[in-house]
Amino acid sequence: MDDIEIIELFFRRSEEAIVQISKKYGNICLKISRNILKDPRDMEECVNDTYLAAWNTIPPQKPKPLLTYICRIVRNLSIKKYHENTAIKRNSFYDISLDELETCIPTSGNVEDEYSVKELADEINQFLKTLSKENRIIFVRRYWFSDSIPSIAKMFKVSNHNVSVRLHRTRKALKKYLEKEGNYV
Repeated sequence: MDDIEIIELFFRRSEEAIVQISKKYGNICLKISRNILKDPRDMEECVNDTYLAAWNTIPPQKPKPLLTYICRIVRNLSIKKYHENTAIKRNSFYDISLDELETCIPTSGNVEDEYSVKELADEINQFLKTLSKENRIIFVRRYWFSDSIPSIAKMFKVSNHNVSVRLHRTRKALKKYLEKEGNYV
């Protein structure tokens, strides 16, 4: 079933929409959640909450593409759950990937403003367009899907060191790009 048909099921308030979205995107949702959370119960909870969030937001939303919309929901829910679980203890795999980006993403208080966040996201998207396809995929796999360096290295059939170096260079280039755009504090 294609995305348009699934969205139509949501608009008709048919529970079949949840079944179809689970069939089509359940595995990728679970993988995204697994990359952030390690507890299978938490992963399952976030995936189920993703389906509920989709049910509650479609309609009025008519997401295009549906996969990106669903991935964003499961990622945000997983991050929220992660923060709930690790409010006291730190230094897990996900913390490490966030710490890597800390040096190139602005941290001033005004970034919390919704407009500033959207502007920053637009600039990061523009920056990503300047990268080679492979480097763009590596960056997105690491910082959006939260894939580990070894899993990215395996995906591209390169060494862990190669991936680490590429990510380091991409972060430096992102920082320079944001500074040039006037959005690095």
